[in-house]
Amino acid sequence: MRSFNKDIGSLGEDIAEIYLKQIGYTLLERNFHCKLGEIDIIAKDGNYICFIEVKTRCNDLYGSPGEAVNHTKRMRICNTAKMYITKKKLFRFNFRFDVIEVLLNTHDGISSIKLIKDAFEV
Repeated sequence: MRSFNKDIGSLGEDIAEIYLKQIGYTLLERNFHCKLGEIDIIAKDGNYICFIEVKTRCNDLYGSPGEAVNHTKRMRICNTAKMYITKKKLFRFNFRFDVIEVLLNTHDGISSIKLIKDAFEV
């Protein structure tokens, strides 16, 4: 049985994937994982390979969804990205780390989405 948070997270990733395609990103991988961690979405935006963390919430009572991407989470994403770059031999590309915040509206079903490009550096 899946947890509610997993279901909300998957829904947010579905919304983020559709949004990214609409604004011209090319999806390369979803839920890439290795022993170091997981990256929700890996996509190409122009000359950049983007490692994208999707944070989905039903409300912002505990702050914005992006605030949950703390130092530990950023380091895990970075190390996982290095593994992906090495595995796929993508050394010639530029890279960046983006965050997508998805706020689900349970009243009318309309969600808001915010893309934060270059959300953090390593």
